[in-house]
Amino acid sequence: MANRWINDRTDRDVTPERIFLNRRQIMGGALAGAGLAGLAGPAVAAPEGLEPNSFEDITSYNNYYEFGTGKDDPARYADALTTRPWAVRIDGLVDKPGEYAFEDIMKAMTIEERIYKFRCVEAWSMVVPWNGFELADLLDLAGVQNGARYVAFETVLRPEEMPGVAYPVLDWPYVEGLRLDEAMHPLTIMATGIYGRDIPNQNGAPLRLVVPWKYGFKSIKSVVRITLTDKEPPTSWNRANPREYGFYSNVNPQVDHPRWSQSTERQIGGGLFSRRIPTLMLNGYQDEVADLYTGMDLRKNI
Repeated sequence: MANRWINDRTDRDVTPERIFLNRRQIMGGALAGAGLAGLAGPAVAAPEGLEPNSFEDITSYNNYYEFGTGKDDPARYADALTTRPWAVRIDGLVDKPGEYAFEDIMKAMTIEERIYKFRCVEAWSMVVPWNGFELADLLDLAGVQNGARYVAFETVLRPEEMPGVAYPVLDWPYVEGLRLDEAMHPLTIMATGIYGRDIPNQNGAPLRLVVPWKYGFKSIKSVVRITLTDKEPPTSWNRANPREYGFYSNVNPQVDHPRWSQSTERQIGGGLFSRRIPTLMLNGYQDEVADLYTGMDLRKNI
């Protein structure tokens, strides 16, 4: 398991977007730290030193199929989602199962909350300055039992607020999963904000998973349940099309999706003629996470 790191900054210390985008010196850190003076912990090289996208880019071009399959559908329709009050059920192989109110989670995590600058990638990519905390801290709050090997996640399902679930795009509710060591890695976070602001509904309010070395669909939004289990849990895209979407969903540009190449990606925010750039192995975080997959064939274990 990777070493844990601690910092005493809170979301009040997050650099405003205007300053954040102008401070070239922050580009050396993807895990972040970026823009926080005196941040403890390791620096993780940002792939190619890419700049963060604007708040407008990040919040207007989204995948959140519960609100529609168009990239602008989530921004148009997600305001209907009620995010207060909110609670997350943590159950399964934990010492303290139960409903955890979002406010209580945030009180417990305040000293841990920090800013991360991670790149997300699908067929397109953007760099997002997330506010959040390590998923490991939340799991420690519930007490992980020795028999746990996997972590399962579930998105809220409210047909009256989510027009997209009227269509059988996926088997609702949306579910995801990680191996426990992936979940406990310090780069795996629960995001609660972007650029120091509360995370918008279309980006997965009030609490979403972010796993930066995996494809974006792995980062489940609006989480209402987390289950610790000894068995590999189902995941929505694998269940919908196992030939195209494996459990791990690690970024591997050497393995093409059956319907398109994954060797390059298009950067969001560069306009109509934005350049395509090479997709990096494990999304550029190979040095940090490759040891999680020692002995595994990442061409087969997709």
